[in-house]
Amino acid sequence: MFDKILIANRGEIACRVIRTARRLGIKTVAVYSDADAGALHVEMADEAVHLGPPPAAQSYLLGEKIIEACLATGAQAVHPGYGFLSEREWFAKALDEAGLVFIGPPASAIAAMGDKIESKRLAKAAGVSVVPGFVGEIEDTDHAARIAAEIGYPVMMKASAGGGGKGMRLAYSEAELREGFDAVRREAKASFGDDRVFIEKFVEQPRHIEIQLLGDKHGNVVYLGERDCSIQRRHQKVVEEAPSPFVTPEMRKAMGEQAVELAKKVGYFSAGTVEFIAGADRSFYFLEMNTRLQVEHPVTECVTGYDLVEQMIRVAAGEKLAFTQDDVKLNGHAIETRFYAEDPYRGFLPSTGRLGQYREPAAVDGVRVDTGVVEGSEISMFYDPMIAKLITHAPTRLEAADRQIAALDRFYVRGISHNADFLSALMQHPRFRAGETVTTAFIAEEYPEGFSGAEHAGSVLPPLLALAAVIGQAAADRAAHVDGRLNGDADAGTEWVVELDGEQHPVTLACKNGVYRVTVDGEGLDVETGGQIPAFGVVEARVNGRAVAVQADRVGSGFTLTHHGRQHRMRLLTPRAAELARFMLPKVAPDMSRFLLCPMPGLVVSIAVKEGDKVEAGQPLAVVEAMKMENILRAEKSSTVSKMHAKAGDSLAVDAIIMEFE
Repeated sequence: MFDKILIANRGEIACRVIRTARRLGIKTVAVYSDADAGALHVEMADEAVHLGPPPAAQSYLLGEKIIEACLATGAQAVHPGYGFLSEREWFAKALDEAGLVFIGPPASAIAAMGDKIESKRLAKAAGVSVVPGFVGEIEDTDHAARIAAEIGYPVMMKASAGGGGKGMRLAYSEAELREGFDAVRREAKASFGDDRVFIEKFVEQPRHIEIQLLGDKHGNVVYLGERDCSIQRRHQKVVEEAPSPFVTPEMRKAMGEQAVELAKKVGYFSAGTVEFIAGADRSFYFLEMNTRLQVEHPVTECVTGYDLVEQMIRVAAGEKLAFTQDDVKLNGHAIETRFYAEDPYRGFLPSTGRLGQYREPAAVDGVRVDTGVVEGSEISMFYDPMIAKLITHAPTRLEAADRQIAALDRFYVRGISHNADFLSALMQHPRFRAGETVTTAFIAEEYPEGFSGAEHAGSVLPPLLALAAVIGQAAADRAAHVDGRLNGDADAGTEWVVELDGEQHPVTLACKNGVYRVTVDGEGLDVETGGQIPAFGVVEARVNGRAVAVQADRVGSGFTLTHHGRQHRMRLLTPRAAELARFMLPKVAPDMSRFLLCPMPGLVVSIAVKEGDKVEAGQPLAVVEAMKMENILRAEKSSTVSKMHAKAGDSLAVDAIIMEFE
């Protein structure tokens, strides 16, 4: 076994590897860029080595510097995590030449499977089902258009060296293909240093199913069940679960055996994943093999009981797998959601900034949080926007989903925008809970007009109103410097009106023996808070015996309450104030339709129009890059460009004006 390993990565995966290494008694070395000097993974490791400036190309992608760090610190092996250098054949070879061990597969397997064009050729030769498509190199846009016409639309364009949802575009027509092909090439070049693109038929109503593999250096390979990663947005996974509610035991066995055969053909060892796309008829086709640890590996760990990072380290040290295929059993159900720094209420635009408050969920059974941040950490424009991974494990799928909802209610993050409300909405969605009809088109189909909050069942409202009244009363007590007015015994009730999202609800509130009795719209509810109610943050209570958690944030004279994936505007009013409030005119937002605003902090890649140009609805106007992804900004209506405020190469803040129209 190794005495010391270096983790050639950052963030949550670096912290994840450090935790397992620490349990095994292995010392760790972290590496970091200027942007990560105070990061959690640097603090957790036994030693840390500085690499360079924030851009990955000047820090985390510098294999030579990482090897120098190993030699300087005495690290014997390198765990690459995922992304960055994890699937670079040259890096695995360079480590070997330096006398260091790569905690991953052999370089030959990375070369064979890391190139999506070559991997499809190998899979086809091995008898694995592959998606119809063109697996050669594409010369230019005209060549791509001819290939797509032969395959038949819709088609998917993918970067050959791609991964993580980057360098991918779906085209339903030649116009969409021509518009997207160059963007795919640019993203591929920027993210992977390789602008080759391939095209394949897009399977309609598809599900994304992947098989987790584990092999050793002695020829043993097993599969650890499957993960369903069908809930995706812009080809990036949002929700992953194991096992899949769609996969039958027979299908699992067939997919697993194909994946094992492919791995054996390329002499694979360590952890790896074979990804398949499955049709509604349960036919399945090979997509690619990821020759590394996957972001979603925790759900497999939950249902199998195996620590995949530990297994990777043991395999790299030359140990045989301590179990066989017959030993692999699936226990219960696990769900992982990706807690991203993005604003679902504004089209999922990336968000950057400092985590002013960061509180992970507590007091929820079966919950695991994998993260690389703490309160005060910076979410940078240079790296992936994932704040944390929230994993729940339970005996059944619905229980795992319910634990997600409960945990998300208690996951309190402020300072940046995040997608917790959207994740909660997904867990509550009837179609997701049914399981059978979830495809990769789920988000586009269910939220065609964007996200505006979860749809609440009627049973959610009374407990929310009761707790809102208690929160408002506590705030009123603090404002009046009245300590304990409602903490003693009081038979008389205080009359209020809870205004929730503009709707007024009369309430009567009293407290006896530390229990609030709240009458809402004529219905009586008992609210137990278990102590003092905080001025902001997560408010925990039991309403009629059921646990309820609400996030409360003071806004002006009222609160924003967040519960079960929806934000509510709330004010606690006296009956007279409520009566007068009905006559207040709503504030009208300014009309910004004559401006094209930058929707997120980012770099202007290109401007497609100039002053005086007439534009039509849907026409591309500009391309803005943020967090390694290109975003095409389009005209919302027919108009004429009157003035340009930005040019290609400008770095813009959110809501900066790019151009204006007549």
